[in-house]
Amino acid sequence: MRHIKKTQIAPDAMLTPSNPLDAVPDEIPFDVPYGLPISLEQAQAVIHAAVDEAKKRDWKMNVAVADSGGNLVAFQRMDGAMLASIQIAQHKARAAATFRRETKVFEDGVQLMHLNYLLAFDGIIASRGGVPLIDQGKIIGAIGCSGGTDSQDELVSKAGSAIINQVAD
Repeated sequence: MRHIKKTQIAPDAMLTPSNPLDAVPDEIPFDVPYGLPISLEQAQAVIHAAVDEAKKRDWKMNVAVADSGGNLVAFQRMDGAMLASIQIAQHKARAAATFRRETKVFEDGVQLMHLNYLLAFDGIIASRGGVPLIDQGKIIGAIGCSGGTDSQDELVSKAGSAIINQVAD
């Protein structure tokens, strides 16, 4: 008679799906509530900070700020900034506001994780440089920058977003 050796399976192994997309998180990701829309004064301050950062580095950028609903509130095109980047900056701001996350998440999803289905969603842009603006735990809008490389766009957007996204003391 053959003896069959029983193998113990760790309880966690049974819960870990073979496909990471099958994982069921306990909470909704990026579940930051929408707040009242950003004011024009705040939007202009965000743009001013972003443009100052771009000027320090001698980069020519297009900078857009959208409200919490993804609607354009303010825009500035620096002298010599690429014309094609006007719509890209606005798209990044709109996507970051409406999807409640940095557009770098989509870039990483497509480039690193090969989640190409993301490109099928309306309003997605898989290019960093869109950053939500969060005031008192609520999204009031987003900034989008374009005109340089994705890493340059992201750096300028983060400089602008720092005006709103300040850590509470």
